[in-house]
Amino acid sequence: MKTVVEKVPIPCVRNCCLDGDDICLGCFRTLNEILEWRSYTDEEKRAVLVRCAERRKKRSR
Repeated sequence: MKTVVEKVPIPCVRNCCLDGDDICLGCFRTLNEILEWRSYTDEEKRAVLVRCAERRKKRSR
């Protein structure tokens, strides 16, 4: 029996524009997170997605 492991999706929404803190206003990843995305483990990618959600929430206040 095979276990299906879902890949962590790339959060890019193709609306790349970095703010003064080098955070993308489209996906809310930092420039470093964008550049390193492919080298991250799935666990690291999930952690990035959590941080992105937190940044998005802060920005919408």
